[in-house]
Amino acid sequence: MSEPVILTLPVARQGLLALKAGDEVLLSGPVYTARDATHERLLAETNESGGKLPYGLEGQTLFYAGPTPPAAGRPAGSVGPTTAKRMDRYTPALLKAGIVATIGKGTRAEEIVRACRTHGAVYFAAVGGSAAFLATRVVAAEPVAYEDLGTEALVRLTLRDFPVVVAIDATGDAFLDHAASDWRMMSGGASSRAGAR
Repeated sequence: MSEPVILTLPVARQGLLALKAGDEVLLSGPVYTARDATHERLLAETNESGGKLPYGLEGQTLFYAGPTPPAAGRPAGSVGPTTAKRMDRYTPALLKAGIVATIGKGTRAEEIVRACRTHGAVYFAAVGGSAAFLATRVVAAEPVAYEDLGTEALVRLTLRDFPVVVAIDATGDAFLDHAASDWRMMSGGASSRAGAR
């Protein structure tokens, strides 16, 4: 088993080209949390400014999460990824505007695969159900905007060795799709063999 790729954020699109679908990665550096309500506002502000991202987000990574208030002496109580598909309708425009990577859980629509390929962006998948553990990889949390949204505010998190997998690489190769297809082939084959007995 190969060692995880160590990646320091922010990273230019050129720096993402070496990542391949299925690579395990440890992320360190800043990411910006954004869920549904935050995406609505970000996209509106981006459109109003003629396609320019607000809050210095160009070249940054969006993390689909809503960190809970500080706990146990840490800057965030829990930080779990939310379902990425919920953000699919906003993602192509935000990648075009300058977001270089996203972090969430689960698969994405084919439109996102194409957008990653077009803009040289990457989608990282984090493990769902591990919010308490992932919070131990957050070393700082600073509200940036939309504090009225509570846990859905835009927050700058600083990560250290945050574990993710490259789910869609900059060429549009989708690891989770391959994994699901492989599983169906294996389980289908097993069912066929069992039925033949």
